[in-house]
Amino acid sequence: MHPVRWAWLRERPLVGDVALAVVLVLAEVVFTLATPREFWPGPLRAALGWSVLCAAPVVLRRVAPWPAVAAAVATLAVPATIDLAPAAQSLTFVVLTYTMAAYRPARPATAAAVLLWLPVAAANTLVPLDSTAEIGAAYLVVNNILVGVVSYSVGRSVRARRATTEALRERARVAEHNQRSVAEQAVADERRRIARELHDVVAHHVSVMGVLATGVRRVLRRDPDAAEEAMVTIEETSRATLRELRRLLDVLRTEAEPAAELTPQPGLAGIEALAEQVREAGLPVTVRVDGTSGTLEEGVALTVYRIVQEALTNALKHAGSATAQVWVGVTSDAVEVEVSDTGRGPTPAPDRIGHGLVGMRERVGLYGGVLRTGPRAGGGFRVYARIPVDTAA
Repeated sequence: MHPVRWAWLRERPLVGDVALAVVLVLAEVVFTLATPREFWPGPLRAALGWSVLCAAPVVLRRVAPWPAVAAAVATLAVPATIDLAPAAQSLTFVVLTYTMAAYRPARPATAAAVLLWLPVAAANTLVPLDSTAEIGAAYLVVNNILVGVVSYSVGRSVRARRATTEALRERARVAEHNQRSVAEQAVADERRRIARELHDVVAHHVSVMGVLATGVRRVLRRDPDAAEEAMVTIEETSRATLRELRRLLDVLRTEAEPAAELTPQPGLAGIEALAEQVREAGLPVTVRVDGTSGTLEEGVALTVYRIVQEALTNALKHAGSATAQVWVGVTSDAVEVEVSDTGRGPTPAPDRIGHGLVGMRERVGLYGGVLRTGPRAGGGFRVYARIPVDTAA
């Protein structure tokens, strides 16, 4: 059978079982027509009707297996009533025994086999048919028991093979997953090694530029030619450093991350525009900046901007009807930022830490700063961060 049609039938077991019942009835019709006319059962229409009745339990073999077993046992009254043993009845018992053995655990499958074939043996012994008187009841009992044992054994073998195949498939899936994980780990380790090496190269270039800049400053008035030569070296070294930095970022960037944008990153100057966007969204915000922000490094200014952005976003989500205040203070040794609101704050969830707070903590920790978040006295929520300013220059 075509794979697509087979998959379609597997998704619709009732349709497949109806087709199987029809096949059983047609098989009996073919067997009947192939035998001499004198051995045909009584009226063919009546015999066909009894065959359909005996094959009907097959329709329920997967959707309702136990009712199918009970219905099949009930059809044993047909031979005793009309002195006729339809072939579809025997095939139905074989199919149900196989089905229970192939799809059910050992105990239910064994119980179903006993419930099916023990009444058959009893019927052959107590109510022998006239057409089988010459064969003998003992022969019929042994023959039916052997048929039941073979059907049961085939079903259990198919179940065991199916379980083995599924276990091998699952083992292959796990092995493939582990192999992929090992490969990804190897790639990550190699990227870290390359990143460390590139970091050393970049640090060396930056150190060289710092030393040369110091030399230029000292000899600029006394020896302009030497200062110009040093400036050329600084220029070449800075370009090499930028190339190495790009390679370093390429190594650290994962496949899921987009390429870096070339637009300038926001700083303290963008906080007011950010606050205006939040005001338009429905949260009143006041902004106050103390100190001169021109001396801040771009990375520190970007960190302050991201902290304010994340804190205002959280306030917009969780504060409800409230107001927010943003304060940034810049001194000679540190920059401080505080974002507070008068709302109800986020819902406590001790088993869940938001990615925004984790990101703020990582950014602040990168510059050796501290971050404090939590409920504010008198209601609301407060985010405070202090980042030291590098004054080594």
